[in-house]
Amino acid sequence: MSESVYKIIEMVGSSPVSWEEATKNAVASAGMSLRDLRIAEVVTLDMKIDEGKPAAFRARVKLSFKLLSD
Repeated sequence: MSESVYKIIEMVGSSPVSWEEATKNAVASAGMSLRDLRIAEVVTLDMKIDEGKPAAFRARVKLSFKLLSD
């Protein structure tokens, strides 16, 4: 039976456009240095407000990636 080990990290992505774009930015940034990304779980959504208007959408994302396998 093949066994695998996964690591989970948290990242915060941001975007001036939307939470969806912020999430995509976090995953894209992680993908630049990590291989075998498996799951992205959005943990928290928030936004920075400037002068009463949204200035940046932020998404805290848990990402899992495969470390090793048999």
